[in-house]
Order: sequence, then C-alpha cells, then structure tokens
Amino acid sequence: MNSTGKESRHLGVHIDRTAADVYAYASDPANLPAWAHGLGPSVEKSADHWVAESSPMGRVTIVFTPPNDLGVLDHHVTLPSGETVHNPVRVLADGTGSEVVFTVRRQPGTTDADFERDAGTVAADLARLKELLESDTP
Repeated sequence: MNSTGKESRHLGVHIDRTAADVYAYASDPANLPAWAHGLGPSVEKSADHWVAESSPMGRVTIVFTPPNDLGVLDHHVTLPSGETVHNPVRVLADGTGSEVVFTVRRQPGTTDADFERDAGTVAADLARLKELLESDTP
C-alpha cells in the first residue's frame, strides 16, 4: 500500500469535437449523470454547489471552478467523511478535435487496488463522455 498520497495518474481521451463543444457540455454539471457515473445517477443544484445523493461513495457535494476560456474543469468533491478531494480536469484543443485530461490523485491511505479502481472509474467516465459527444446528440 502506498499511503503517501503523492502519486498521480493522468488519464486522457481524444474526442472528435472542438474544445469549445466539449467544454460547453462537460462544464454543465447537469450533464454529469449522463457521463460521470462515478458520481452517481443524479445531481441537484444547491446554492453554489451540486449534490449527488446516490453516488457510490454516499452523499457528495461538488463545486466546480468558475466558467473560463482556458478549458479548466477542476472540481472539488466533498465526501461523506468531510474530506474534500481536488480533481484537476482540462479540455485541450487538438487540431479540429480535443483531448480531455483528468488527473487522478492517490489520496493518503488509499490501497493500490482502490487507486486502480478509481482510475478505472475515471477512464470509463471519459470513454462515456467521448461516446456521447461523438454521437449525433450529446
């Protein structure tokens, strides 16, 4: 077990849509249930944050970085324990398409198996985002 919390993994997916299109869709938290199954089947707006009542981790709150022109989709997820996890996410222009890069950071005390599971969940979420955005109707 690596308990230092000093390991990161950058997971990316190329999407055959412009960075502006990808950012517009992915930056709308109301779209999270369609592609980010790691946060659960539904989210609701509550004041300045979003709440996922039925996430696999239990009730979590999600706060996104303000809208920007840089493709930054960072968000903080506050777990039922009160711990807040910072998730760096970027939408990068790549020719006529784009790349979405999500940095998965190992949290202190996370086992190798749990870190692999977290990375697998993020990879599946990114694959779903790609599939949605490359279909005719995201």
